[in-house]
Amino acid sequence: MQHFNETDMDNEQIHGDPDPVFLYQREGAYIPRVAAVHDLCGYGKCSLGVAIPVLSAAGCDVCPVPTGLFSSHTAFPGWYMHDTTEILTDYLNAWKGIDVQIDAVYSGFLGAPEQVDVIRSLYGEYPQAIKFVDPVMADHGKVYPTYTPELCSAMAELAKVADVLTPNLTEAAIILGEPIGDAWGGVDIPDEEAFRLVHALLDLGAKNVVLKGIQREGETVIRNFVGSEGALEIIEVENEYVPYMLHGTGDVYASCVLAGLMAGRSLVESVAFAGNFVHDAMIVSAKQPNFMDRGVSFEPLLGNVSQLLG
Repeated sequence: MQHFNETDMDNEQIHGDPDPVFLYQREGAYIPRVAAVHDLCGYGKCSLGVAIPVLSAAGCDVCPVPTGLFSSHTAFPGWYMHDTTEILTDYLNAWKGIDVQIDAVYSGFLGAPEQVDVIRSLYGEYPQAIKFVDPVMADHGKVYPTYTPELCSAMAELAKVADVLTPNLTEAAIILGEPIGDAWGGVDIPDEEAFRLVHALLDLGAKNVVLKGIQREGETVIRNFVGSEGALEIIEVENEYVPYMLHGTGDVYASCVLAGLMAGRSLVESVAFAGNFVHDAMIVSAKQPNFMDRGVSFEPLLGNVSQLLG
């Protein structure tokens, strides 16, 4: 295993990565376009409310494909959801008529199993685009309330064709068809089990896997494991643990990983940047009123994302 500490991101350490993985090469003044297939949440910072500003700060043109409209994130009582499945085919067909070009398809929270077919149609329309799948469906051993078994199965099928797949432990278990939340309390797993999960997801078809959010009892770090097809080693990237949970950090993390990739950084460097950014955003969040409810506050740090462009 290659170890990588996100607090030390100098060029020498990056260059020391065995066979660094680059998925996108930035060329001149060209601004890449990212189709962001996520829900739109009115209150509570997540999904498109995160993806648009983070990727825009990385110099990307973000083209939203809203999978659902939410009044607030689902941790609030009485939330309202509108499923947009029935409009998505016409929505994307209209893009064909104006020659929209896409460099990456970034999917997250989905509202219905049929939306996987919509994403696959984007893959067919833009075969050269990066397929970035954040399989947002569960955490800490619990499936999100809007996710049916059919939708979980459809998400697992989508994971098989991802160029980059970013599950947490619960999502990895669902994708692999394994029991969720049983072993090690769902978070406190040894390296060997993390390696097994990463390799199993690669064997399933994903080209690059970032297994995220592993914490061990008594430790003050969060561990993320990065594996790529054909690579001899799994690289561990760690960042400092912040002792509270905030809604939306997973969306910030995944958006930052893709931001790094679209800025021309390697996968490992992008993962390290994402962990560092989420850590700092959680510190900023704790200074806001009602921060445990309103979600992660990342806005003052968007200049850090822009610096990825060098």
